[in-house]
Amino acid sequence: MRDVAIVGVSQTKFGELWEKSFRDLVVEAGIDAIRDANMNGEDIDAMYIGNMTGGLFVGQEHIGSLIAEHSGLTPIPATRVEAACASGGLALRQAIMAVASGYYDRVMAAGVEKMTDVVDATPAIAAAADREWEAQQGVTFPSLYAMMAKRHMYEYGTTREQIAGFAVLGHKNGALNPKAQFQREISVDAVLNSTKVASPLNILDCSPVSDGAAAIIVCPADKAHKYTDTPIYIRASTQASATISLHNRKSLTTIPSTIFAAKKAYDMANLTPKDMDMAEVHDCFSINGLIAIEDLGFFEKGKGGQAIEDGLIERDGDIAVNPSGGLKARGHPLGATGIVQAAEITWQLRQEAGKRQVSDATSGITLNIGGTGGTAAIHILSVDRK
Repeated sequence: MRDVAIVGVSQTKFGELWEKSFRDLVVEAGIDAIRDANMNGEDIDAMYIGNMTGGLFVGQEHIGSLIAEHSGLTPIPATRVEAACASGGLALRQAIMAVASGYYDRVMAAGVEKMTDVVDATPAIAAAADREWEAQQGVTFPSLYAMMAKRHMYEYGTTREQIAGFAVLGHKNGALNPKAQFQREISVDAVLNSTKVASPLNILDCSPVSDGAAAIIVCPADKAHKYTDTPIYIRASTQASATISLHNRKSLTTIPSTIFAAKKAYDMANLTPKDMDMAEVHDCFSINGLIAIEDLGFFEKGKGGQAIEDGLIERDGDIAVNPSGGLKARGHPLGATGIVQAAEITWQLRQEAGKRQVSDATSGITLNIGGTGGTAAIHILSVDRK
């Protein structure tokens, strides 16, 4: 197996992008990533596209062919990857494995979602849950994560203010990100007094409906300097599954797929949670961000709330969490999220993150979750090859 490096990254603006179509967004991201890698379109050998709900949101399937055509990359193989909100993370993993295996040399992983073209996104998003035993019974993702929040509060004494603090952190960082959907700070009081969605979660605990795309180009580590002076090395790429339904879990306060994928990733990279300078975690709801920082091993189970309150996950804290603003503030175009998480770590490790730059960062980890944790994809990136 060959070592793999990231040599090109890009992201469109995230938000309610009425003037841009599904294909506009992914083509924009792809062109920018090719330029960032100092390549031409004909250099790309294959493409993997993360997308959850093209058919439900914009009525478009056969997305690989669509994107290959409109990006001018035919006849290369272009494959859609779907794993709910983890589609982007798995598209990146497929690209990495294709290069590591020696099958291809230059592969693009892209992610895209156009979510604002429907009146109500809830039914489409609910497809990431157990349709028969959850969605058809009226359970939505806010209510599923609300159950997780209530149980965490009950078992560990986590406070409502601590959960809200994760959303506040996202907006604080997102205010410094020019491509974030929300570029304004909020307060804990604002979160607590915002519209109730599913108790104890309010609207400001929830990630938004977003349009957007992102792209990453990977190649063999031995050839990376041909394209960039600042290659970022993939130290680990892992994936794990858990039950798609929440009611079949042994615990509501942890996501077993995260724990399994994280252990495999740390072992693969020969690193530990303490070696991570930053993390981009999947905070579709503020409680998920809190659970993530525990399941990734940064803090003991039940201590995540206190870590948030104590500022340990600020950009200058023990570990900088979601310097991009995370799903809450940067936005959450489902299929693009796992790609842009790795793009953010890449910009940070290149020292190209502007006002949100994490000082002296040399490694970072991404966690992309599908549903309530039925799928977890984790990547560890580093400026060091080994």
